[in-house]
Amino acid sequence: MRANSLKRVPGVANLDSGVGVYAPDAEAYTLFKELFDPIIEDYHEGFKSSDKHPPKDFGNLDELVNVDPDGQFVISTRVRCGRSLQGYPFNPMLTEGQYKEMEDKVKSILSSMEGELKGTYFPLTGMTKETQQQLIDDHFLFKEGDRFLQAANACRYWPAGRGIFHNENKTFLVWVNEEDHMRIISMQKGGDLRQVFGRLTQAVNTIESKIPFSHDDRLGFLTFCPTNLGTTIRASVHIQVPKLAKNRDQLEAVAAKYNLQVRGTRGEHTESEGGVYDISNKRRMGLTEFQAVKEMQNGILELIKLEKAAS
Repeated sequence: MRANSLKRVPGVANLDSGVGVYAPDAEAYTLFKELFDPIIEDYHEGFKSSDKHPPKDFGNLDELVNVDPDGQFVISTRVRCGRSLQGYPFNPMLTEGQYKEMEDKVKSILSSMEGELKGTYFPLTGMTKETQQQLIDDHFLFKEGDRFLQAANACRYWPAGRGIFHNENKTFLVWVNEEDHMRIISMQKGGDLRQVFGRLTQAVNTIESKIPFSHDDRLGFLTFCPTNLGTTIRASVHIQVPKLAKNRDQLEAVAAKYNLQVRGTRGEHTESEGGVYDISNKRRMGLTEFQAVKEMQNGILELIKLEKAAS
């Protein structure tokens, strides 16, 4: 059955795919290692089949800073990670019952969040138009129809078992059963990376204390897409660097020196809006969570320095 799922290669349907291959379940990374290992090595900057991802380490928050304390360049900062629940396959293999079962488990955990993380869960099933519009206005809502996920057979039984949680301040967000079982997100206006990452760390540790995540000793945390293995961390800023951005190729060349990825304002496969770019760390494997975030911080600090120095 897993082999049949792998025949549905999304990259064939969408030739502009970044990678074009997904894993139907956690075991696929071992069972089909001849397929996945070269992809992993290419995307994750030389992470070879003989390499081992380091243990989880969220590091010392005191070493992180506000990358733009004067508020001149960074509009917002966001750090997210993906998590899969141990014992469940990924999207193409999930039954409708498993979607609902996972949603119930995650909803129960999220409903027990306290302090800054306390919030509300909104199931997509039966969602009112008012709630839907508010989530759209907040740029929180994920929707059916992503052509890359559709090609991967990842949208079955929609919207069963899917939902969105956010705290009262709308700085902590969890997507349930979109691309991954869970997307855990911390974000806020401005460039205070220390605060954003601290909130994510607290949330991930709280959730993990109550439910086991799918993890591999060599590959780290396991997710649907091989680009998100390892730390699964994507730390990003929405930033305006108009001088550097006059030449997109030049901007991407500078970013690449610091292992950063340049995307449009609304993420992958989008264009810049109003000169705003989404810039994030690219490496997710072979380094710790803290190192991934610190790498993004150092790269953004350098980009801001270059933007200030540009004539």
